[in-house]
Amino acid sequence: MSDIIQLLPDHVANQIAAGEVVQRPASVVKELLENAIDAKSTYIKLIIKEAGKTLIQVIDDGLGMSVTDARLSFERHATSKIKSAEDLFHLDTKGFRGEALASIAAIAHVELKTRRVDDEVGTEIKIEGSEVVAQEVCVTSKGTSISVKNLFYNIPARRNFLKSNAVELRHIIDEFHRVSMAHPSIRFDMYHNTNEVFNLPVANHRQRISAIFGGKTNEKLVPINEETDLVTITGFVGKPQYAKRTRGEQFFFVNDRFIKSAYLNHAVSAAFEGLLKDKTHPSYFIYLTVDPKSIDINIHPTKTEIKFEDEHALYAMLRATIKHSLGQFNVAPVLDFNRDSSMDTPYEYKSKTVKTPTIEVDRNFNPFKEEKISSGSNTGKTDQSATKNYTSFKKESAGDWENLYVGLESEMTASTSVKNDFSSVEFESTEITGSLFEGDEKKMGHDITYQLRKKYIVTTIKSGMVIVNQHRAHYRVLYEEFLRNITMASAVSQQLLFPLKLSFSNSEIELLKTVKEQLENTGFVFGELSQEEVEINGIPSITSEGEVAVLLEQLIGDLENEVPNSGFSQTDLLAKSIAKSIAVRTGAELASEQQQYIVNSLFACTEPTITPDHKKTFITVTMDEIDKKF
Repeated sequence: MSDIIQLLPDHVANQIAAGEVVQRPASVVKELLENAIDAKSTYIKLIIKEAGKTLIQVIDDGLGMSVTDARLSFERHATSKIKSAEDLFHLDTKGFRGEALASIAAIAHVELKTRRVDDEVGTEIKIEGSEVVAQEVCVTSKGTSISVKNLFYNIPARRNFLKSNAVELRHIIDEFHRVSMAHPSIRFDMYHNTNEVFNLPVANHRQRISAIFGGKTNEKLVPINEETDLVTITGFVGKPQYAKRTRGEQFFFVNDRFIKSAYLNHAVSAAFEGLLKDKTHPSYFIYLTVDPKSIDINIHPTKTEIKFEDEHALYAMLRATIKHSLGQFNVAPVLDFNRDSSMDTPYEYKSKTVKTPTIEVDRNFNPFKEEKISSGSNTGKTDQSATKNYTSFKKESAGDWENLYVGLESEMTASTSVKNDFSSVEFESTEITGSLFEGDEKKMGHDITYQLRKKYIVTTIKSGMVIVNQHRAHYRVLYEEFLRNITMASAVSQQLLFPLKLSFSNSEIELLKTVKEQLENTGFVFGELSQEEVEINGIPSITSEGEVAVLLEQLIGDLENEVPNSGFSQTDLLAKSIAKSIAVRTGAELASEQQQYIVNSLFACTEPTITPDHKKTFITVTMDEIDKKF
């Protein structure tokens, strides 16, 4: 019987390793950008075509490589970052395993051009599926240019698992954000299909964050800063009033490396306790600097998870630092018994000179001369200086006090003759417009409904009774209505007296543009869509102006997490997102006609039994089931 265990060929081993390193085009972007940063570049350019499926190119002005280094860089476990096992415990670079370029070259066509500053000519290497096709001398600028073409060309099954271009581009932009925010001292440019997506000049952390997420992000940030022996914490947190329903703008960086940590995220949430609305999440951009020996980076293939030596102390410090900053900048209420707000110096007095207070006394004032003036006596000589600045008040005589009560008796008699009947009293009320529930009481019929715990609507049927979940039922009703409006373009819109202007990041506005036509079919009327602002002139008739910001924010979050191709799937997601945002919530008290409207509209739906998310909208309890309880 022959041996069955064999050594794998290098190209097969590289393809297996690629499964860990390269999950999608964004993984390639991350590895190449980090290599460029390790090469001490001051300018990095990223070029993408068809969301990275056709081309990913990174050009930098770093140190470059020699002929030997360029060839060795594509070998497995070849790296310039570590030389011994001890080096793993004090890493200050990005890549260190020596598998990235070998794995990428195993599943794509790779072209590398590189030149060092002192060299007159550079080196060009072409690799296809781990096989070196060509290596020759070339003329190129200082630094390195690496192009990855036709990703997964030799693994068609893996290529078929890639999402749409919109989804893959979103992941690439996320990786670009993470790398560029960690290194504001490097200039970054990004192009997609020859269009400029980002142009980020050298800046500080605050300017880089504002350049990525929009200029108005600057006013939403609260700085944090704390330095201890264990960790140095710097960065920014968003003000509570700007908290979002999605977790998009949450970033942790440890030694300039992006990480994900549910434990540290909980520390931030704990610091915001009591300041956020329900189901909203704060934005934060936090940079932690720790001793490399106190962390373990090599616990996850993508290196986005880190093991800390003392997590509990880090948790407490992070929470306390954020709470201190929120209180220091008057974002959170501060309990201080020694502080008197009346003693605060206004800002406008900051540059004024201090004046010594003076006391002015009118030495000619005589209080006894007032009586002579008020008594009408003109015989005495009046001192004009004494009366010039003071007003004399004539004391009313109390001798005619009986006149105050004249007519009071007749008024009391008249008042007792009037009965305490308030049936004729009319109260002025505000007319309610823009209700979610159409129709009036005449159309509702005379069915009896009852709201239970502000969550369920109970009504009767011939066989027993029905218990309806008010949120899920309204969700189903609005979903079918929006779906019908989008497909038939028959929605009713209400014009706003003053246009509504909302701020979003550049990538979020690009996402809104992809569904702009469908949103207009639901009743939205858009004005100008700039790079950082959306102008809305009209909204659907069943929504209120205050709900629009939350609605669009939730929609963007849904689109970011699951961006489908254009077609019915996108329309379906759009209808789901809008309907869920404005459906009546659990805990809302409903009038009897509103309860009846939800019940009647639910059973008029094409699929009344379940929500668009496949959850039950109602249950029935028959008379037999009720009888069995007795």
